[in-house]
Amino acid sequence: MSEFLSTTDLHALTGYARQGKQATWLKDNGIPHRVDGARVIVASRHVTSWLEGRTVVSSSGPNWSAVK
Repeated sequence: MSEFLSTTDLHALTGYARQGKQATWLKDNGIPHRVDGARVIVASRHVTSWLEGRTVVSSSGPNWSAVK
C-alpha cells in the first residue's frame, strides 16, 4: 500500500475526476488533504481511519495557545 492515494484511487474514493470536486468532497467528508497545483494529496492512513469511523484531525500548525 502506498503512503498516498493514486489519482485512480482518489477518483474511486470521491467519484470525481476533477481536482476541485475531489477537494470539496474530501473537505465535506472530513478527510485531511492538500491541494498542490493540479494535484490533490491524501494520505492513505487518513482514508483508512475515516473508513474505520475514526475522527481524523487535520493540523494547521502548532497550537500556540497551549504554550505557556
